[in-house]
Amino acid sequence: MNKVIETILTRRSIRKFTGEPVDLKDLEAMVKAGMSAPTSRDTRHFRFVIVNDLAVVKKLADSLPYAKMLLTSRHAIVVASDFSVAHGGTLTDYWAQDCSAAAENVLLAAHALGYGACWTAAHPRPERVAIVKEILGLPESVMPLCVIAVGKPTGEEKPRDKFNPEHVFLNRWDEKG
Repeated sequence: MNKVIETILTRRSIRKFTGEPVDLKDLEAMVKAGMSAPTSRDTRHFRFVIVNDLAVVKKLADSLPYAKMLLTSRHAIVVASDFSVAHGGTLTDYWAQDCSAAAENVLLAAHALGYGACWTAAHPRPERVAIVKEILGLPESVMPLCVIAVGKPTGEEKPRDKFNPEHVFLNRWDEKG
């Protein structure tokens, strides 16, 4: 099987980590993969915050309701958009789509490098966005989409086959593939 397809099919959200540190070069490689995602009108408005300071990781874990796994992952990558750059400073819905593509690239890169990762949402919850912005000191023009926990997986969580042919149609809704 093609390595890219295999990486996609075997990636899953990891919530159990060993607590071992992740090399900063590997975290930077994940961000580089994130920056390779497409953006509408090629605006390149992505911004990433690599968090490897355990005190900051703990603040995020303690403050965000679904990010407790950060305590054992020990690392996070926050994917955000700088609205002052995206679409000439005009707010559009495309920023979230663009950042979602970047986040998926980060998740796939983490898996390809032998790490586990889990996307936890900031946007669209205003209270979560405010928490992330405050803890990381993000400027007003920067909107966080998500906080991705990154770490060495325990190996307990295994890939699952999620393909369902009943969800595939050919040309029209009433025609099966």
